[in-house]
Amino acid sequence: MTGLSPFAGRIIWALKLKGVEFESVEEDLTNKSDLLLQSNPVHQKIPVLIHNGKPVSESLVIMEYIDEVWNQTCPLLPADPHQRALTRFWAKFVDEKAFASMWSALQMRGKEGGEAALEEAHENLRILEKELEGKKFFGGESIGLVDVTFGSFAKLLDVLDEVMGSDKKMIDEDKFPLMGKWKEQLSELAVVKSCLPPADKLAAAVQARRNESAAA
Repeated sequence: MTGLSPFAGRIIWALKLKGVEFESVEEDLTNKSDLLLQSNPVHQKIPVLIHNGKPVSESLVIMEYIDEVWNQTCPLLPADPHQRALTRFWAKFVDEKAFASMWSALQMRGKEGGEAALEEAHENLRILEKELEGKKFFGGESIGLVDVTFGSFAKLLDVLDEVMGSDKKMIDEDKFPLMGKWKEQLSELAVVKSCLPPADKLAAAVQARRNESAAA
């Protein structure tokens, strides 16, 4: 896994929520290891969970696997079949719509089409904001699959906003008050605190990554 990846980060969140002991292996994505290539030969991407010698890839799939194997504590999906289906829907929405549009908006900042990209991202955030109405977390009173799916990226957004420079925050608490409250409550969880590197170190890592990309 690599420390800056929200996709790898969500797996660490899920394992820690379940109280599972694990070893996290950093991966150099510019020089992929034989272990990664053998464990995920189709996509050759992180994250990959290796349990009992068997690999599981794709972050949403891994989180459901974790929830099924370690099912005695902190359920990530509800028991009711319909609610489970809705949870999967929103987790997929986060990845395919919200995450994709926010990342595009970040990449487009200061460029032609940047305002349109930001508006698309905000439209997806408005949809998620509505889903939080009357709830503490997306999972209700306790953290669930959607919270972990979105949370690992949402916490990184604050640092990205600062490093990439903009007077327009991606998740503006004035525009998205429920989202702002959700982020605050998420940050208060001991497990989440333990997963987040210090903001200054994260900012330095993001800036270094940007410098590498610009040099290339």
